[in-house]
Amino acid sequence: MPTPSHRRSRARRRVTLATAGLLTAVGLGTVPFVTRADAATDLAHATLAAGDGWAADGPGTTGGHAADAAHVFTVSTRAELVRALSAGPAGAPRIIQVKGVIDANTDDAGRALDCDAYAKGTGYTLSAYLKAYDPAVWGRSKVPSGKLESARAAAQAAQAERIVFDVPSRTTLVGVPGTGAGIRGGSLQVRKADNVIIRNLTFADTRDCFPQWDPTDGSTGNWNSQYDAVSLRGATHVWADHNTFTDSPHFDTANPRHFGREYQVHDGALDITNASDLVTVSYNRFTDHDKTMLIGSSDSDTKLRVTLHHNQFQGIVQRAPLARVGRIHLYNNHFATAPRNGYVHSYSVNSRAGAQIVARANHWTLSPDRKAGQLLSGDGTGAFAGEGNMVNGAVTDLVAAYNAANPKKKITPEANWKPVLTTGLEASAADLPASLARRAGAGVL
Repeated sequence: MPTPSHRRSRARRRVTLATAGLLTAVGLGTVPFVTRADAATDLAHATLAAGDGWAADGPGTTGGHAADAAHVFTVSTRAELVRALSAGPAGAPRIIQVKGVIDANTDDAGRALDCDAYAKGTGYTLSAYLKAYDPAVWGRSKVPSGKLESARAAAQAAQAERIVFDVPSRTTLVGVPGTGAGIRGGSLQVRKADNVIIRNLTFADTRDCFPQWDPTDGSTGNWNSQYDAVSLRGATHVWADHNTFTDSPHFDTANPRHFGREYQVHDGALDITNASDLVTVSYNRFTDHDKTMLIGSSDSDTKLRVTLHHNQFQGIVQRAPLARVGRIHLYNNHFATAPRNGYVHSYSVNSRAGAQIVARANHWTLSPDRKAGQLLSGDGTGAFAGEGNMVNGAVTDLVAAYNAANPKKKITPEANWKPVLTTGLEASAADLPASLARRAGAGVL
C-alpha cells in the first residue's frame, strides 16, 4: 500500500468551480429551520459564552460585537464580501452578515469563472504538465520545477486572487438565518488575526484547479491541493460554530487518476496551524471529505490549544482531527464511520508529535466494516486520555483497542493537562447521535 502523507502541501493554491443548489447538494434540503431558545438574541452580535472551550480563555472571544453601525454589513456577492472585509480603518470591529450563497469563483461583475479562465495567458495546460512531469521522464527524486511548474503556479495565483478571503481581527462573519447562507468554492484565511467568530455558514466544494505533483510525497507520490475551506494560520481567539463543511457536489469519486494517484482537488475543511491558539470549534457538521482537520502544520509547531465539542463527523476519511504538539480537548462529538458518497473511513483521531488530547464522552457509530482499534492513529509519541467514550452505545477504551492492534506505535492513555473550560459538557455520550443530528451544522441556529 502507498505510504499515507501527513505533510502540508508545498504551496498554497486556490480553486473551485461554480456549482448550484447548495443546501440540497450538501444533503440539508430536508433539514427544517430550527430556532433555538437561546437564539432570540441578535445572532450577529453574539459572543462566546464564558468557559466555552479554549477560545474562552483570557478575555474570551467577542469577534465584531463592538462594531458601530458603519461596520455592520450584509453581503450576498463576492465583491460585497471583499469590500466588507477590507473596509477601514484597520482593526475596526466589523460584523459581516452573509445572505444566501456567495460563489467565490466569480469576477467583479459576478460572472462565473472556471479553471480555464484562471489558466488563460499563463501557458499552463494539464496535458502539458502531465507530459513534462511524468515519472518516466522526470523521475521520482525531486519536485517539479521549470517552465510548466512556473505556469501552474501563475494559474494558481490567479485563482487565489479570486477565492481566498483574508479575515481581519475583531470580525464576526455569520450567515443570515433562513437564507441558506454559505460560501461556495471559497477559502477563508484567518492569518495572524485575533478575536474572530465564524457561524451559521455552509462551506461547499473548496476546489483547487491546479494541484501540484510531488513524486517525493509518500512511497508513490501524491497530488497536493490547496485551499482549506477555513484556514487558521497564526490566529488566536477564534470561535467556529454551527457551520457545515462539505465537498458536495463534487465528491472525490469524480477525481481522475494521474501517475497512478488520485488527482486530489480538495485540501482541508478546517485547518488550525502555524501556532494558532485558543480556538473553540463547536456544533459544526463535517461531511463528505477526506483530510478534514489538521491541528499543527509540522512537528515543530507551537501553542495549538483547541477545543472541539458537539461536532458531527459523517463520511469523513481521516483527520477528525490529526493533532500535533498542542493541548486538544474533544468532548461530546459524534463520529459515524459508515462509507458515504464514496468516502471510506480510515481513522478518526490521530495523536502525534507529542499532542496531548483529552477526549470525554464522545460517541462513535461504528459500521460493520470497522473495529474499535481502527478509530485512533498516531506515531507513538502522542497522548489520548479517554473517559466515557462510547462505541455503538457502549463505553469503550479506545486507546487499549488501538494499542492492542498497534504495539509498535502505542498511544499514551494519560495527558499532561486537565481541561477546565468545559461549558456544556454532557456527562454521557449516549444521546449524541440523535441530538447532534438535530443541533449541529449550519441552518439550525
